[in-house]
Amino acid sequence: MILDDYLDSLKGKSIAVVGYGVSNAPLTELLLAHGLDVTVCDKRSVEQFENFMTLTKRGAKLRLGDKYLEDLYEDVIFRTPGLHPFTPQLQNAVKQGSILTSEMEAFFSVCPCRTIAVTGSDGKTTTSTLIATLLRESGHTVFLGGNIGMPLLNKVPEMKPEDFAVLELSSFQLHSMKCKPNVAVITNISPNHLDVHPNLEDYVNAKKSIFINQDENDRLVLNADDPYTPEFLKDAKADKCFFSHLHSVQSGCFTVDELIYSAKNYEVHEIMPPAGILIPGLHNVDNYMTAYAATEGYITDSVFRKVARTFPGVPHRIELVRERCGVKYYNDSIASSPTRTIAGLRCFTKVKPILIAGGHDKHIPFDDLGTEIVAQVKALYLTGETAERIRETVLNTPGYNRLTLPIYIIDDFREAVLSAADSAVEGDVVILSPACSSFDKFKNFVERGNTFRSIVLGME
Repeated sequence: MILDDYLDSLKGKSIAVVGYGVSNAPLTELLLAHGLDVTVCDKRSVEQFENFMTLTKRGAKLRLGDKYLEDLYEDVIFRTPGLHPFTPQLQNAVKQGSILTSEMEAFFSVCPCRTIAVTGSDGKTTTSTLIATLLRESGHTVFLGGNIGMPLLNKVPEMKPEDFAVLELSSFQLHSMKCKPNVAVITNISPNHLDVHPNLEDYVNAKKSIFINQDENDRLVLNADDPYTPEFLKDAKADKCFFSHLHSVQSGCFTVDELIYSAKNYEVHEIMPPAGILIPGLHNVDNYMTAYAATEGYITDSVFRKVARTFPGVPHRIELVRERCGVKYYNDSIASSPTRTIAGLRCFTKVKPILIAGGHDKHIPFDDLGTEIVAQVKALYLTGETAERIRETVLNTPGYNRLTLPIYIIDDFREAVLSAADSAVEGDVVILSPACSSFDKFKNFVERGNTFRSIVLGME
């Protein structure tokens, strides 16, 4: 199906766009431009909704405020990724005959080019960006989007069959979504977003949606070191590739004895030493191996080595903001889960960082993080909803010593950053790596990271 055919199929139907954000704003413009009957539903009030007049003039109807989900009756409902499909109001609409879909699901139904989709608990954005970079450096035209911030449905007319769409997909986007990417990637699984998903099983099942409709002509890239991989293999029909930093694999990419290797049906060849990768951390070696396994056959080893030696990383991911008075300040605001913060701390092998952590409570355990903090952190500054939970976890971790690891709870984010900076001496590292999402104080992790950067750059 082409895009015009899809849009034509919506004529004569009532359409609700639930949540007017990054992905649904361009979707709304596309639907209105096609003369469709669109109602925008958003929890913001009329006063808060800055697009009110523009959308009204374009012919959209608006349902705003706290009751924006009430009385959904439209024939087709496009939900925002952050709204769980089993939200009672959405389910009531489905029971009455509404079709529940999303911008990303619509994209998959009309996409004319090859697709590489990436999900997982950690590393999605860096891996997606690396895949796109490797393909572009190899001469391919690439459209990078999805959860990374660029909706692609309105880009479909520009795509050709030989192009690639590289898609970062969150569990929220994948939940109950039908998709069939040519290459599917799951970086890893760890407990996450349990403030939205009713349980871990629901979260894992959402991730499975990325490959469940694939067939033997497609490719599935899995983490051979992840405990959930055997479960995924039971349901996978696609050709399987793996990555591992613990052992060799039949097909895919792995590291052994300080070298990265490629494997295809146990035929192995050397690519490069991981020490040649510019961005630090074992988790970034994993990201590179994942990207290689996903793009094998579409890139060359020489392109891989070039990108590995020059790619500076993605903002808000162990990003060096500045060095001041011999102290280095790193922005790792993307670390919205304990596993991400643990990976970040392990990048610093010669110094124990001063850690700023805490944020919105996603109801996930901090036990492993507590162990890592006790082993790796010089001082801990906590802020946000989870501050007390993280503190209690660290206090109850075996080996904790209050004399060698002071803990401070400072609710004001700016004061927490400045206090951490004041405690640092020459040679120290101060890192924002929250282990939590940002929604208690910020719109998203980008705003949180930018705020941290602004505070640090503003210090005299």
